[in-house]
Amino acid sequence: MKKWLITCLTVILILSSLSVVLADNEKGRGHGKGKKDKKFALGVEVLLREEKELIKGKRVGLITNPTGVDQNLNSIVDLLHNDPEVELTALYGPEHGVRGDAQAGQYVEFYTDEKTGLPVYSLYGKTRKPTPEMLKNIDVLLFDIQDVGARFYTYIYTMAYAMEAAKENNIPFIVLDRPNPLNGTNVEGPVLDMNYASFVGNYAIPLRHGMTVGELAKLFNTEFNIGVDLTVVEMNGWKRSMYYDDTKRPFVMPSPNMPTLETAITYPGAALIEGTNVSEGRGTTKPFELIGAPFINADELATSLNELHLPGVAFRAASFTPTFSKHAGQLSHGIQIHITDRSKYKPVETGLQIVKTIHDLYPSNFVFRAENSAGISFFDNLIGNRWIRDGIVAGRSVEDMKAEWQVELEEFKNVRENYLLY
Repeated sequence: MKKWLITCLTVILILSSLSVVLADNEKGRGHGKGKKDKKFALGVEVLLREEKELIKGKRVGLITNPTGVDQNLNSIVDLLHNDPEVELTALYGPEHGVRGDAQAGQYVEFYTDEKTGLPVYSLYGKTRKPTPEMLKNIDVLLFDIQDVGARFYTYIYTMAYAMEAAKENNIPFIVLDRPNPLNGTNVEGPVLDMNYASFVGNYAIPLRHGMTVGELAKLFNTEFNIGVDLTVVEMNGWKRSMYYDDTKRPFVMPSPNMPTLETAITYPGAALIEGTNVSEGRGTTKPFELIGAPFINADELATSLNELHLPGVAFRAASFTPTFSKHAGQLSHGIQIHITDRSKYKPVETGLQIVKTIHDLYPSNFVFRAENSAGISFFDNLIGNRWIRDGIVAGRSVEDMKAEWQVELEEFKNVRENYLLY
């Protein structure tokens, strides 16, 4: 009896020891995995507190905009410019510029930053990829911009083009990671057909990718053969389930028409309206939440959409007058998107249902934006293919189209797993 008891205790001790070892291994598996339980910190904060050797004593080029701040809202431009151990030599601005004062599509030329006296090069407009001349006085190129989690938000392609330029000029590239504000779990929508690649979708990824900019950089670098010397400075304490407000940090507008987190949550679907003659709410205080046009009956549209019983969303009849962009100065009628449960809300499916419903209700007034010489509409660039536009015109259901893109979406999810950092 005593021998049996000793044997049982020995087995229990061995199993306990193994479980501790396995838990330690799991916690430390992969770069940064052990950071999950630390206090939340952005990539810029980790860089300056823990990994400053990456830029110490080097000439640094910085790609950023107003979202490049720490948790105390200090600009990374000022943090690096005032650091005696770092030589910040050049700034590079994406769409909307380094200070965020340019509207969508507005070209920002070269200028000198008033606060620091540093040269600012535009990476939007005539030059989207840094030239050798722009990079001649730097040893390392740094990227710190808040993304919104949608394929057609242009900052991730500014990053990719800069990665290509860094590779061509033998310059290391560092991405300071930031949260995906829509969480890092949900992945939705069709994967881009590369025949429809553009600056609002340059790689074969789905419309809602569920990745951070650092994870996207790693994916772009390997899957699309950029091959730059890449370092991602990871966040501490970020979990994939988090929406931006779960970090308890202020939401800084990533662009002039992205004022709130609610805007960002609707954006991956509501922005499809940009490919039509219907207003997506630019020129109002609720862009991508207000949708309408002078020819729409607001009550009819709201009722039709609510009858679809889409998860996590309700539609309110609304009228508004945009101050600029489509239908500027004209009273427009339509809906406001109200998210009732963001855990159930599916922005891509919702956006397509809105487009299809308006198309079906007002066939003589609704139009997709004109095709270019190659037969591609801006809507095709946004959704990432031609067949969905054809499907809407032909009367196909969104459910049917969603089923068609699912195979490629699952294939992407499998590839995506190789690049997740958190």
